[in-house]
Amino acid sequence: MFTRVMKKGTFFETQAVFLTFCKIVGMRKLLWTLVFLLPIGLWAQDIHFSQFYMSPLNLNPALTGVMNCKMRFIANYRNQWAPVLKSNSFNTFNASFDQKIPVSRYDYFGFGGTLWGDKAGSLDFRTVSFKLSGSYAKRMSGSRTSSNYLVFGLDGSLNSRSVNFHNAIWGNQITSNGPNTNLPGDPTVYDPNFIFADISLGLLWFSVLDKKNNFYFGGSYSHLNEPLQNNAKNVSGNNFVAAPLYPKLAVHAGGVFQMGYRNSLVPGIVSFFQGPHWQVNGGTSVRFNVSQSKYDEQSFQLGLWARLANSEKTETGNQLKKGILMDALILSTRFDYNKMGFGLSYDINTSSLRNASAANNSFELSFIYNICGPERRGIYCPNF
Repeated sequence: MFTRVMKKGTFFETQAVFLTFCKIVGMRKLLWTLVFLLPIGLWAQDIHFSQFYMSPLNLNPALTGVMNCKMRFIANYRNQWAPVLKSNSFNTFNASFDQKIPVSRYDYFGFGGTLWGDKAGSLDFRTVSFKLSGSYAKRMSGSRTSSNYLVFGLDGSLNSRSVNFHNAIWGNQITSNGPNTNLPGDPTVYDPNFIFADISLGLLWFSVLDKKNNFYFGGSYSHLNEPLQNNAKNVSGNNFVAAPLYPKLAVHAGGVFQMGYRNSLVPGIVSFFQGPHWQVNGGTSVRFNVSQSKYDEQSFQLGLWARLANSEKTETGNQLKKGILMDALILSTRFDYNKMGFGLSYDINTSSLRNASAANNSFELSFIYNICGPERRGIYCPNF
């Protein structure tokens, strides 16, 4: 049942199939499914962060170099399903660097690099990705303190995936009494290690109203080349089973809007569309400026966000309730001190999986460090 997801995968399909399975065998078997089966369904998963606004290069290559300073270092960590999976929980690490370089009188080039890794489940399903991104920011109108920019972005990545099948339990080995390893496994042989390349495009518009107010919106198109996600063949023949990855469209927007002298509203939203599935993560934070002198800038934020997705019929023929699925509520906080930013978020699970996870889902840590230095023609940009 779960291996069929691999034929044309998205990072939304796993949850739909998984929820159907829970209805079939009951929540008592949930632990078995999470530990053994989810890594198989996640063959084609894209990483995603609840704090998407603190991982800009993974959101849109056009965000490369869009900053108030010259250089930026970012680190992210996400841990998911630890209350249920314990040591087999999903872990995602990300690190990126980007820089902007002046070109002509008002424009900029941006370039950067990103390295991320993901590990899921008891089969040690791992993905390691390295990508290079570039952008060109063209000023359309305005001045240094109030202007409009159009940004074009592109990135290319090399990805490595591996999985350990020694502890695998396949969908046809699951019974009403739990896993039965005496039953025949999956008739397909998978190459546990493979490498593939990927390409993404991005576009961004941002408007700077003044030093304290700005907004932006943009989109990216990932998996432009629809890379294959596995090397597999049926043991009864030589035909390879291709598993191309659906292209993914991400549309996002946000900004900073001052409320009074010290406080600001920081809303944001991102929508992903991949194959027949979609997901939306949106909400807002309120920023409280503690100190805002020339040499000492301090602020903290409190935010509330929600993640929604659609639910559809699975490949097994079992029907989920169609409509909008409320996946999680996200509580977030952030502290900024001069050129450093620290973010923390916690997902409260609101889907059917809360019966096993006690509403606990995941937490994230984010860190941003900006290097500024003198820049005579600096322009105020959206802050991430």
